Amino acid sequence: MEDGESTSYSRRRASEEDLRTEGRRSRSHRRRLSTSSRNTELNEQSSLLQESSGLQRDYSTVPSTPRPRLSRHHSTVTGEDTRPSRIPSFTQRLTRALSNYDLKNKTSESLLEERVWYDQFTSTDWINDSIKDAYRVKALRARKDFRGRLYAWFDGAQGWVLVAIIGFIVACLAFFVDVTENVLFDYKEGYCTNGWYYSKKKCCLGDSSTSFCPMWKHWSQLITGSEKKTEYIDYIFYVAFTVALATASSLLTMTTRTVYPGALQIRNVDEDLAQVRASLEGSSSSGGAESKAVDSAPTVYYSAAGSGVAEVKVILSGFVLHGYLGLRTLVVKTFALILSVSSGLSLGKEGPYVHIATCVGNIACRLFSKYNHNDGKRREILSASAAAGVAVAFGAPIGGVLFSLEEVRYALIDTSIFVVQNLNPVSYYFPPKTLFRTFFCCIVAALSLKFLNPYGTNKIVLFEVRYVTDWHIFELVAFVFLGVCGGVYGALFIKASKFWATTFRKNKLIKSYPVIELSFVALVTGLISFWNRYVRLAVSELLFELASPCTGNESQHSGLCPEPDEIPKTILYLLLALAIKSVLTVITFGTKVPAGVYVPTMVIGGIMGHAVGLAVEYAVYKFPNSALFESCPAGGSPSACVVPGVYALVCAGAVMCGVTRLSVTLAVILFEMTGSLDHVLPFSLAVLVSKWVADAIEPLSIYDLLTALNSYPYLDTKMRPVFSSQLSDITPRLRPERIIDISDSALVPAEELREKLRMLQTAGELDGGLPIVRSGILVGLIPAPDLEFALDNLRSEEDEMCLMAPKEDYPDNSSDDVSIRDPTDFSPYIDPAPVALERHSPMELVYECFAKLGLRYMCVLRDGQFAGVVHKKAFVKYLMEVHEGKSH
Repeated sequence: MEDGESTSYSRRRASEEDLRTEGRRSRSHRRRLSTSSRNTELNEQSSLLQESSGLQRDYSTVPSTPRPRLSRHHSTVTGEDTRPSRIPSFTQRLTRALSNYDLKNKTSESLLEERVWYDQFTSTDWINDSIKDAYRVKALRARKDFRGRLYAWFDGAQGWVLVAIIGFIVACLAFFVDVTENVLFDYKEGYCTNGWYYSKKKCCLGDSSTSFCPMWKHWSQLITGSEKKTEYIDYIFYVAFTVALATASSLLTMTTRTVYPGALQIRNVDEDLAQVRASLEGSSSSGGAESKAVDSAPTVYYSAAGSGVAEVKVILSGFVLHGYLGLRTLVVKTFALILSVSSGLSLGKEGPYVHIATCVGNIACRLFSKYNHNDGKRREILSASAAAGVAVAFGAPIGGVLFSLEEVRYALIDTSIFVVQNLNPVSYYFPPKTLFRTFFCCIVAALSLKFLNPYGTNKIVLFEVRYVTDWHIFELVAFVFLGVCGGVYGALFIKASKFWATTFRKNKLIKSYPVIELSFVALVTGLISFWNRYVRLAVSELLFELASPCTGNESQHSGLCPEPDEIPKTILYLLLALAIKSVLTVITFGTKVPAGVYVPTMVIGGIMGHAVGLAVEYAVYKFPNSALFESCPAGGSPSACVVPGVYALVCAGAVMCGVTRLSVTLAVILFEMTGSLDHVLPFSLAVLVSKWVADAIEPLSIYDLLTALNSYPYLDTKMRPVFSSQLSDITPRLRPERIIDISDSALVPAEELREKLRMLQTAGELDGGLPIVRSGILVGLIPAPDLEFALDNLRSEEDEMCLMAPKEDYPDNSSDDVSIRDPTDFSPYIDPAPVALERHSPMELVYECFAKLGLRYMCVLRDGQFAGVVHKKAFVKYLMEVHEGKSH
């Protein structure tokens, strides 16, 4: 019986080969690629997140309309030949000679090396990339001679060299941004007569707080020619510079405009919560006309706007956003960040540093093909780059490493053990090699910033304070209270930002012209902040004054160390600054400029904490003999017992935790800022309490909310739901147009494959796949990007028959010449062993497979027969419904 089946199968294969050979002869004249399309599109070797040329990218052709051939990037490129030069530079030739070694037999490379690049808005195939890298490492270790050992050594050193380069470049960019924005920020008040490029601090010989500085001239002094300042003239110049700098930053950000179709179901990208209401209405709809209209409306985003932390986090999880980490985004965001911070808007530069550093890492990966041509390996470098961004932002290298561990560990998959350990479950935590490499990158960035000395203090921290007195037991109650306040404020800040976005930004004029909104916010900021010193100061300088302990030099504190009788008045002034700063931060968040939310929230917390600290100090002054304060020094002043600066820094961490939900990272960053081991416990206690309270009021952080509203296929493993269903409950019904049936013949018309592919793309599954079935049995699966690449390589799809029989094995030594491979043979693109589970599998097993294996889709079987495919996007949507209580 088995011999008969084998003979029948052999005959059928022979007949199929005869048909394919005959068809190849009759249609050979039609198999010619279009050179004109090649001259106007990027080739397949373009980098993963490389952006195309042109000031505006338009993805409106995806997925509802047919796309041009030979293009993996949905970009509209105009002009003549825009391909990069094919003549490599000396550095490219050197790295290519050392990394792309020539094996004894080039044809022995696996067919898995012949794969297409990732398309826009798709997910990374972690398994394929890990298998590809495993074959590369296997071939590398096969060389036992001296040259082979040299190649192996250089291959292992590439990662260390790369992160060292990234750390140095990130530090240089941070130095450039810090120095430039300090000069432009002071231009709102005046200029230095010794040099127009001097900041006020440098012009006044390091002390910008003193009122006597003959080298520094205010604009009113220049206009009137008098040595006395005229307040209303300075006020006009201050408002004018604020609006001009902010508007210039917004106009520069507008150059990174990107359009993509609403069928992809991504609502917003650049921290714009204006689409929240539409997203909720569209998701609550049951597929009516209104829902379809919402899904089909195109959406515009600006890659240089916002902080980019949420998008970087999603990119590290495997989602592809072409151009978001490109060179143009890096240049535009760097200069726009300088303008936005120097304008005095209530925003920070620390969040954008993460995006800028990740852009540097993405561009630097092009130096070595090991990282440039492998998505999984590339993301190891991107995670180290993101950590370096935090390290230079706060001057906290250890905090940068913990940021990657706390935020990125749920996104980065250890791809190094997929094949080597026979597809054992993969941890979402950093592998030790990546962790150590990330630490090395942060240290290089911190050391480089130390030598560059951007602040002129020989320090790398944003600000440095030292506390000489320890805290007392009774202050624990105040620290817990600050933690509660920080958690409540953080949750309310998220809700307030959402409310502002869904009301004011829904205006058609504001929605169509975001520069108008930014100019309005800048005008309000300039008109209000000029009259309150604590709002007018730069956020880093204000936070330093709030956190500093009181000393004999009153010029360093500007009224923050009042006499006991003046404390109530100072508290009221701080509460007024708190209200103004809160409103300005809410209306600024989400505007179309590079803007971070880390330090602004810390400043708000610092104002709140300093006010509470002054209140406790006033209580000690009023009730010195109370048993509650018996641990205070007898006969000493209240300021010797209570340090309001400690309260400011404790509450700063609590509020930032309430908004971002960072915990361990924040405690370590605060420790690195102060260098005080005695105050680690108050920092940690307030952060813990803040996180508990904020999670109870608003479960999602500001960036998790953006990720959820964007409908990214991001599987958040921090919240694991309890399931009461099976895989069959989320398996869509089996439709013939979603499968490739080769029961009768393995030759399938190319036009039929193109139609199936188009239907798959119309459904939004750009990174989905078509299962290949023979007599109801799953024999393989071809991913949609690979199928499109194979179809695009055909010279003509008319009357073309494509071989869809999956290869049963991949021989080590192939006698076929790769250069003359038949383009109608699609077997190299077929996955012969897709991951499949029985339809009665528990949902916990499905969750583990998607989370730890990084799958893009999963095949479903019913009694051994093919029953359907579950896409990752559908599973993430199901998890959201479970979390919201709509499913079980």
